Amino acid sequence: MGNFPFSAIVGQDEMKRALLIAAVDARIGGVMIFGDRGTGKSTAARALAATLPPISVVEGCRFNCAPDARDDCPDPCTSKKAHKMSVPFVDLPLGSTEDRVLGTLDLERALAHGEKQFEPGLLAKAHRGFLYIDEINLLEDHVVDLLLDVAASGQNLVERDGLSIRHPARFVLVGSGNPEEGELRPQLLDRFGLSVEVKTPETVEDRVEIMKRCDAHEQNPSVFAEIWKEEDAKVLRRIAKAKAGITKVHTPDSILTDTATLCKAVGADGLRGELTVMRGARALAALEGKKTVTRAHLKSIAPLALRHRLRRNVLDETGSTVRIERALEECFG
Repeated sequence: MGNFPFSAIVGQDEMKRALLIAAVDARIGGVMIFGDRGTGKSTAARALAATLPPISVVEGCRFNCAPDARDDCPDPCTSKKAHKMSVPFVDLPLGSTEDRVLGTLDLERALAHGEKQFEPGLLAKAHRGFLYIDEINLLEDHVVDLLLDVAASGQNLVERDGLSIRHPARFVLVGSGNPEEGELRPQLLDRFGLSVEVKTPETVEDRVEIMKRCDAHEQNPSVFAEIWKEEDAKVLRRIAKAKAGITKVHTPDSILTDTATLCKAVGADGLRGELTVMRGARALAALEGKKTVTRAHLKSIAPLALRHRLRRNVLDETGSTVRIERALEECFG
């Protein structure tokens, strides 16, 4: 069965907005989606990846290298030919080992031919695409640390078994989980650019519409995809236009001052909050086709960029989203 169209997802606007922003600017650092089971977390991530246009890859390359990036490839990458492939979407299963994630020595080749060769891991497969981790809160902490380090640097360095390999690994990291099954450590949460809370739709109308669309997709995925083809094409054009124009979007000093004021007011740890708000607001402005970041963009992106970076206040047990909304009201009216 084909992927569910991104545009056909009912509601969950904040989640969809966060994924679009991450697709426009990968430096934001990935999206963490926490919420109820069965609310379309993985469906949305898969749908967005499937919406994006195929990428050009050097023929035979094991690292998904683009034809103009052969020099970064640890393999010879000598083929002059290229082919198109779908944007990679890699599921990282629970229980994955470091070897499986990072890559390791190709034992079969070593035993059969006596040659040392690197066997790429899941990070290589995800290069130029999406790496999705369901139930990331149940993944071992040291594996999460490795993933976040690579996601931040865009490089995977493997030094083991006499091998020393460095290869590009730039991907949109999407993690999801149910808070009832455990939480991520704050220092790991902080490494995600954006955090989204999803809830089960509350209105009867939304629930009915979801049932109708899911049923139509199950009955005939091709026809359903055709119905939503033009809407998905609009999403694709928005992303392409935003990526092309984001470097021209101006962020006034007044917005930077507002950002710092807000982060100070909510007591956000470190400076990743400011940087993420700045980058996220710029990406959002680019998605809207604007030339300048405004306070409206800042206010829209602030909950996503800051709610997972607040210090716990024993005198204030209200949720982090409420605290940010309150600070926005106090700072900017």
